[in-house]
Amino acid sequence: MARLHLHLLSDSTGETLEMLAKAALAQFDDPDVTRHFWPMVRSKQHLDRVLEEFTANPGLVLYTLVNEETRARLEERCRTLGLPHVAALDVITEALEAQLGQEAHERIGARHVMDDAYFKRVDAIQYTIAHDDGLLWEDWEEADILLAGVSRSSKTPTSIYLANRGFKVANIPLVRESPPPPALYDLRHPMVVGLTTAPKRLVQIRRNRLLSLNEKAETAYVDEEAVEKEVAFARRMFADNGWAVIDVTRRSIEETAAAVIKLHQERRARSPGPKPI
Repeated sequence: MARLHLHLLSDSTGETLEMLAKAALAQFDDPDVTRHFWPMVRSKQHLDRVLEEFTANPGLVLYTLVNEETRARLEERCRTLGLPHVAALDVITEALEAQLGQEAHERIGARHVMDDAYFKRVDAIQYTIAHDDGLLWEDWEEADILLAGVSRSSKTPTSIYLANRGFKVANIPLVRESPPPPALYDLRHPMVVGLTTAPKRLVQIRRNRLLSLNEKAETAYVDEEAVEKEVAFARRMFADNGWAVIDVTRRSIEETAAAVIKLHQERRARSPGPKPI
């Protein structure tokens, strides 16, 4: 059976949606599922970035969206791509409306307790979204974790997954022809983790992405020799700077995130201080 890409998209922290997905997947025997977690999707620009990932990794879309315009745009795009999409709470909400004799309030995240932990998690997600793909490097010192790796090494989905666990995460793509900002080498607070993967697997992932975007699939971006040099360049950078390295070739996003969290906990144990939620 082919691997299923399961996209979980929410306009809040998405923890309810994630729990529903986990409960449903538990009914199956070792399903081969890669989960892509997209919380705090509240703008057209953010949704459009997520939709690019739908194109690159088509699969099942589960969502909880309150804003009608955002929801309509998502549903229209899913229909265009031929992707099955399910509004996870609609059936339950409609049943309750019928029994209670009243309409549900359209409130983002209304089901969550607005405690300090909730707001810290929201803050972490917002920080992570704003510092994706090397953006706003001037603020990297505020991060808990910085993920570095070549293009398509699962930096963004891993960052978002970690953010929903309360970690502020920034990430940067490593490009041989474009050196990273010098600030990367002077960070004190964030733990820098390098993500690496097998070149052949990376070529396959990149080819699939180019094909899904109807772009030319014969460039240095997917040339095996060039990709091998690119991965080797990143590995040398990790080694030269003494950064922890995680090979994501055979890891799911959840497994990669768990490995990052373990490294972070070990680091905090050596240097005690305030812990994320």
